[in-house]
Amino acid sequence: MNTYQEKCKKLNEIMAEYARADVAVAFSGGADSSLLLKLAAEQAKEHGTKVTAITANTELHPSGDLEVARKVAQETGANHFILEVKELEQADIRHNPVNRCYRCKTFLFRSVIDMAERYHAKVVMDGTNCDDLLMYRPGLKAVEELGVKSPLREAGFTKADVRALAAEYGISVADRPSAPCLATRFPYGDLLTMERMRTVDQGENYLKTIGLYNVRIRVHGEIARIEVDAEYMEKIIRHKSDITEYLKNLGYKYVTLDLEGFRSGSMDVGLEKE
Repeated sequence: MNTYQEKCKKLNEIMAEYARADVAVAFSGGADSSLLLKLAAEQAKEHGTKVTAITANTELHPSGDLEVARKVAQETGANHFILEVKELEQADIRHNPVNRCYRCKTFLFRSVIDMAERYHAKVVMDGTNCDDLLMYRPGLKAVEELGVKSPLREAGFTKADVRALAAEYGISVADRPSAPCLATRFPYGDLLTMERMRTVDQGENYLKTIGLYNVRIRVHGEIARIEVDAEYMEKIIRHKSDITEYLKNLGYKYVTLDLEGFRSGSMDVGLEKE
């Protein structure tokens, strides 16, 4: 296994090669794509090429993501463009199919590629890292099929590596928690509506105000199942009355704390990794 320093060297070599031509970064404002954008911008200066950051303003992402992306893009100095999309209808995922992520990523990256071509980008890249390969991520198939490059994955970067290098570069979102799409809060087969997703987003934002890091509300009918890191469970218990009252006012009849704690992809239990 390569050391962190070896992986950093490989990543710089990969980025230097891609940046010989104009590139576009599918940019969410998270730690992965922010590091990628920073490196792309640095290498583009060396080669006299351009970097375009493309952020999809989606229906499925938590509130505040777009403003974070704008802020980080400004920090890197990259050209930043917003792509307006409506995945529920356009990607045919309203009923949250098991292959939702594949359908959604296919639609999103085709849209990103179309925009990138308008700005003469020869390469489109995304922030997939090696840890993403360990989970059920059917969207990765779409990334590969469409020829999108994943330099972090190519260099062997894990999420921990990403956060470490992003911190070294002083990237403001180096330690920002991952913020996957709000559809991941619902069981497959559930009807996805803007109202249901806004409600769960509102509930998670409230929980974050009491000082939690990773927070998910998984919705099972009238039940709100809260996932937090184990070290924050005591804080949930201390604030249980306020939390219960707030979430019930949002419309949930039952409020539970998942004793297994936070874990990515908990709605994917029982599905085989593609």
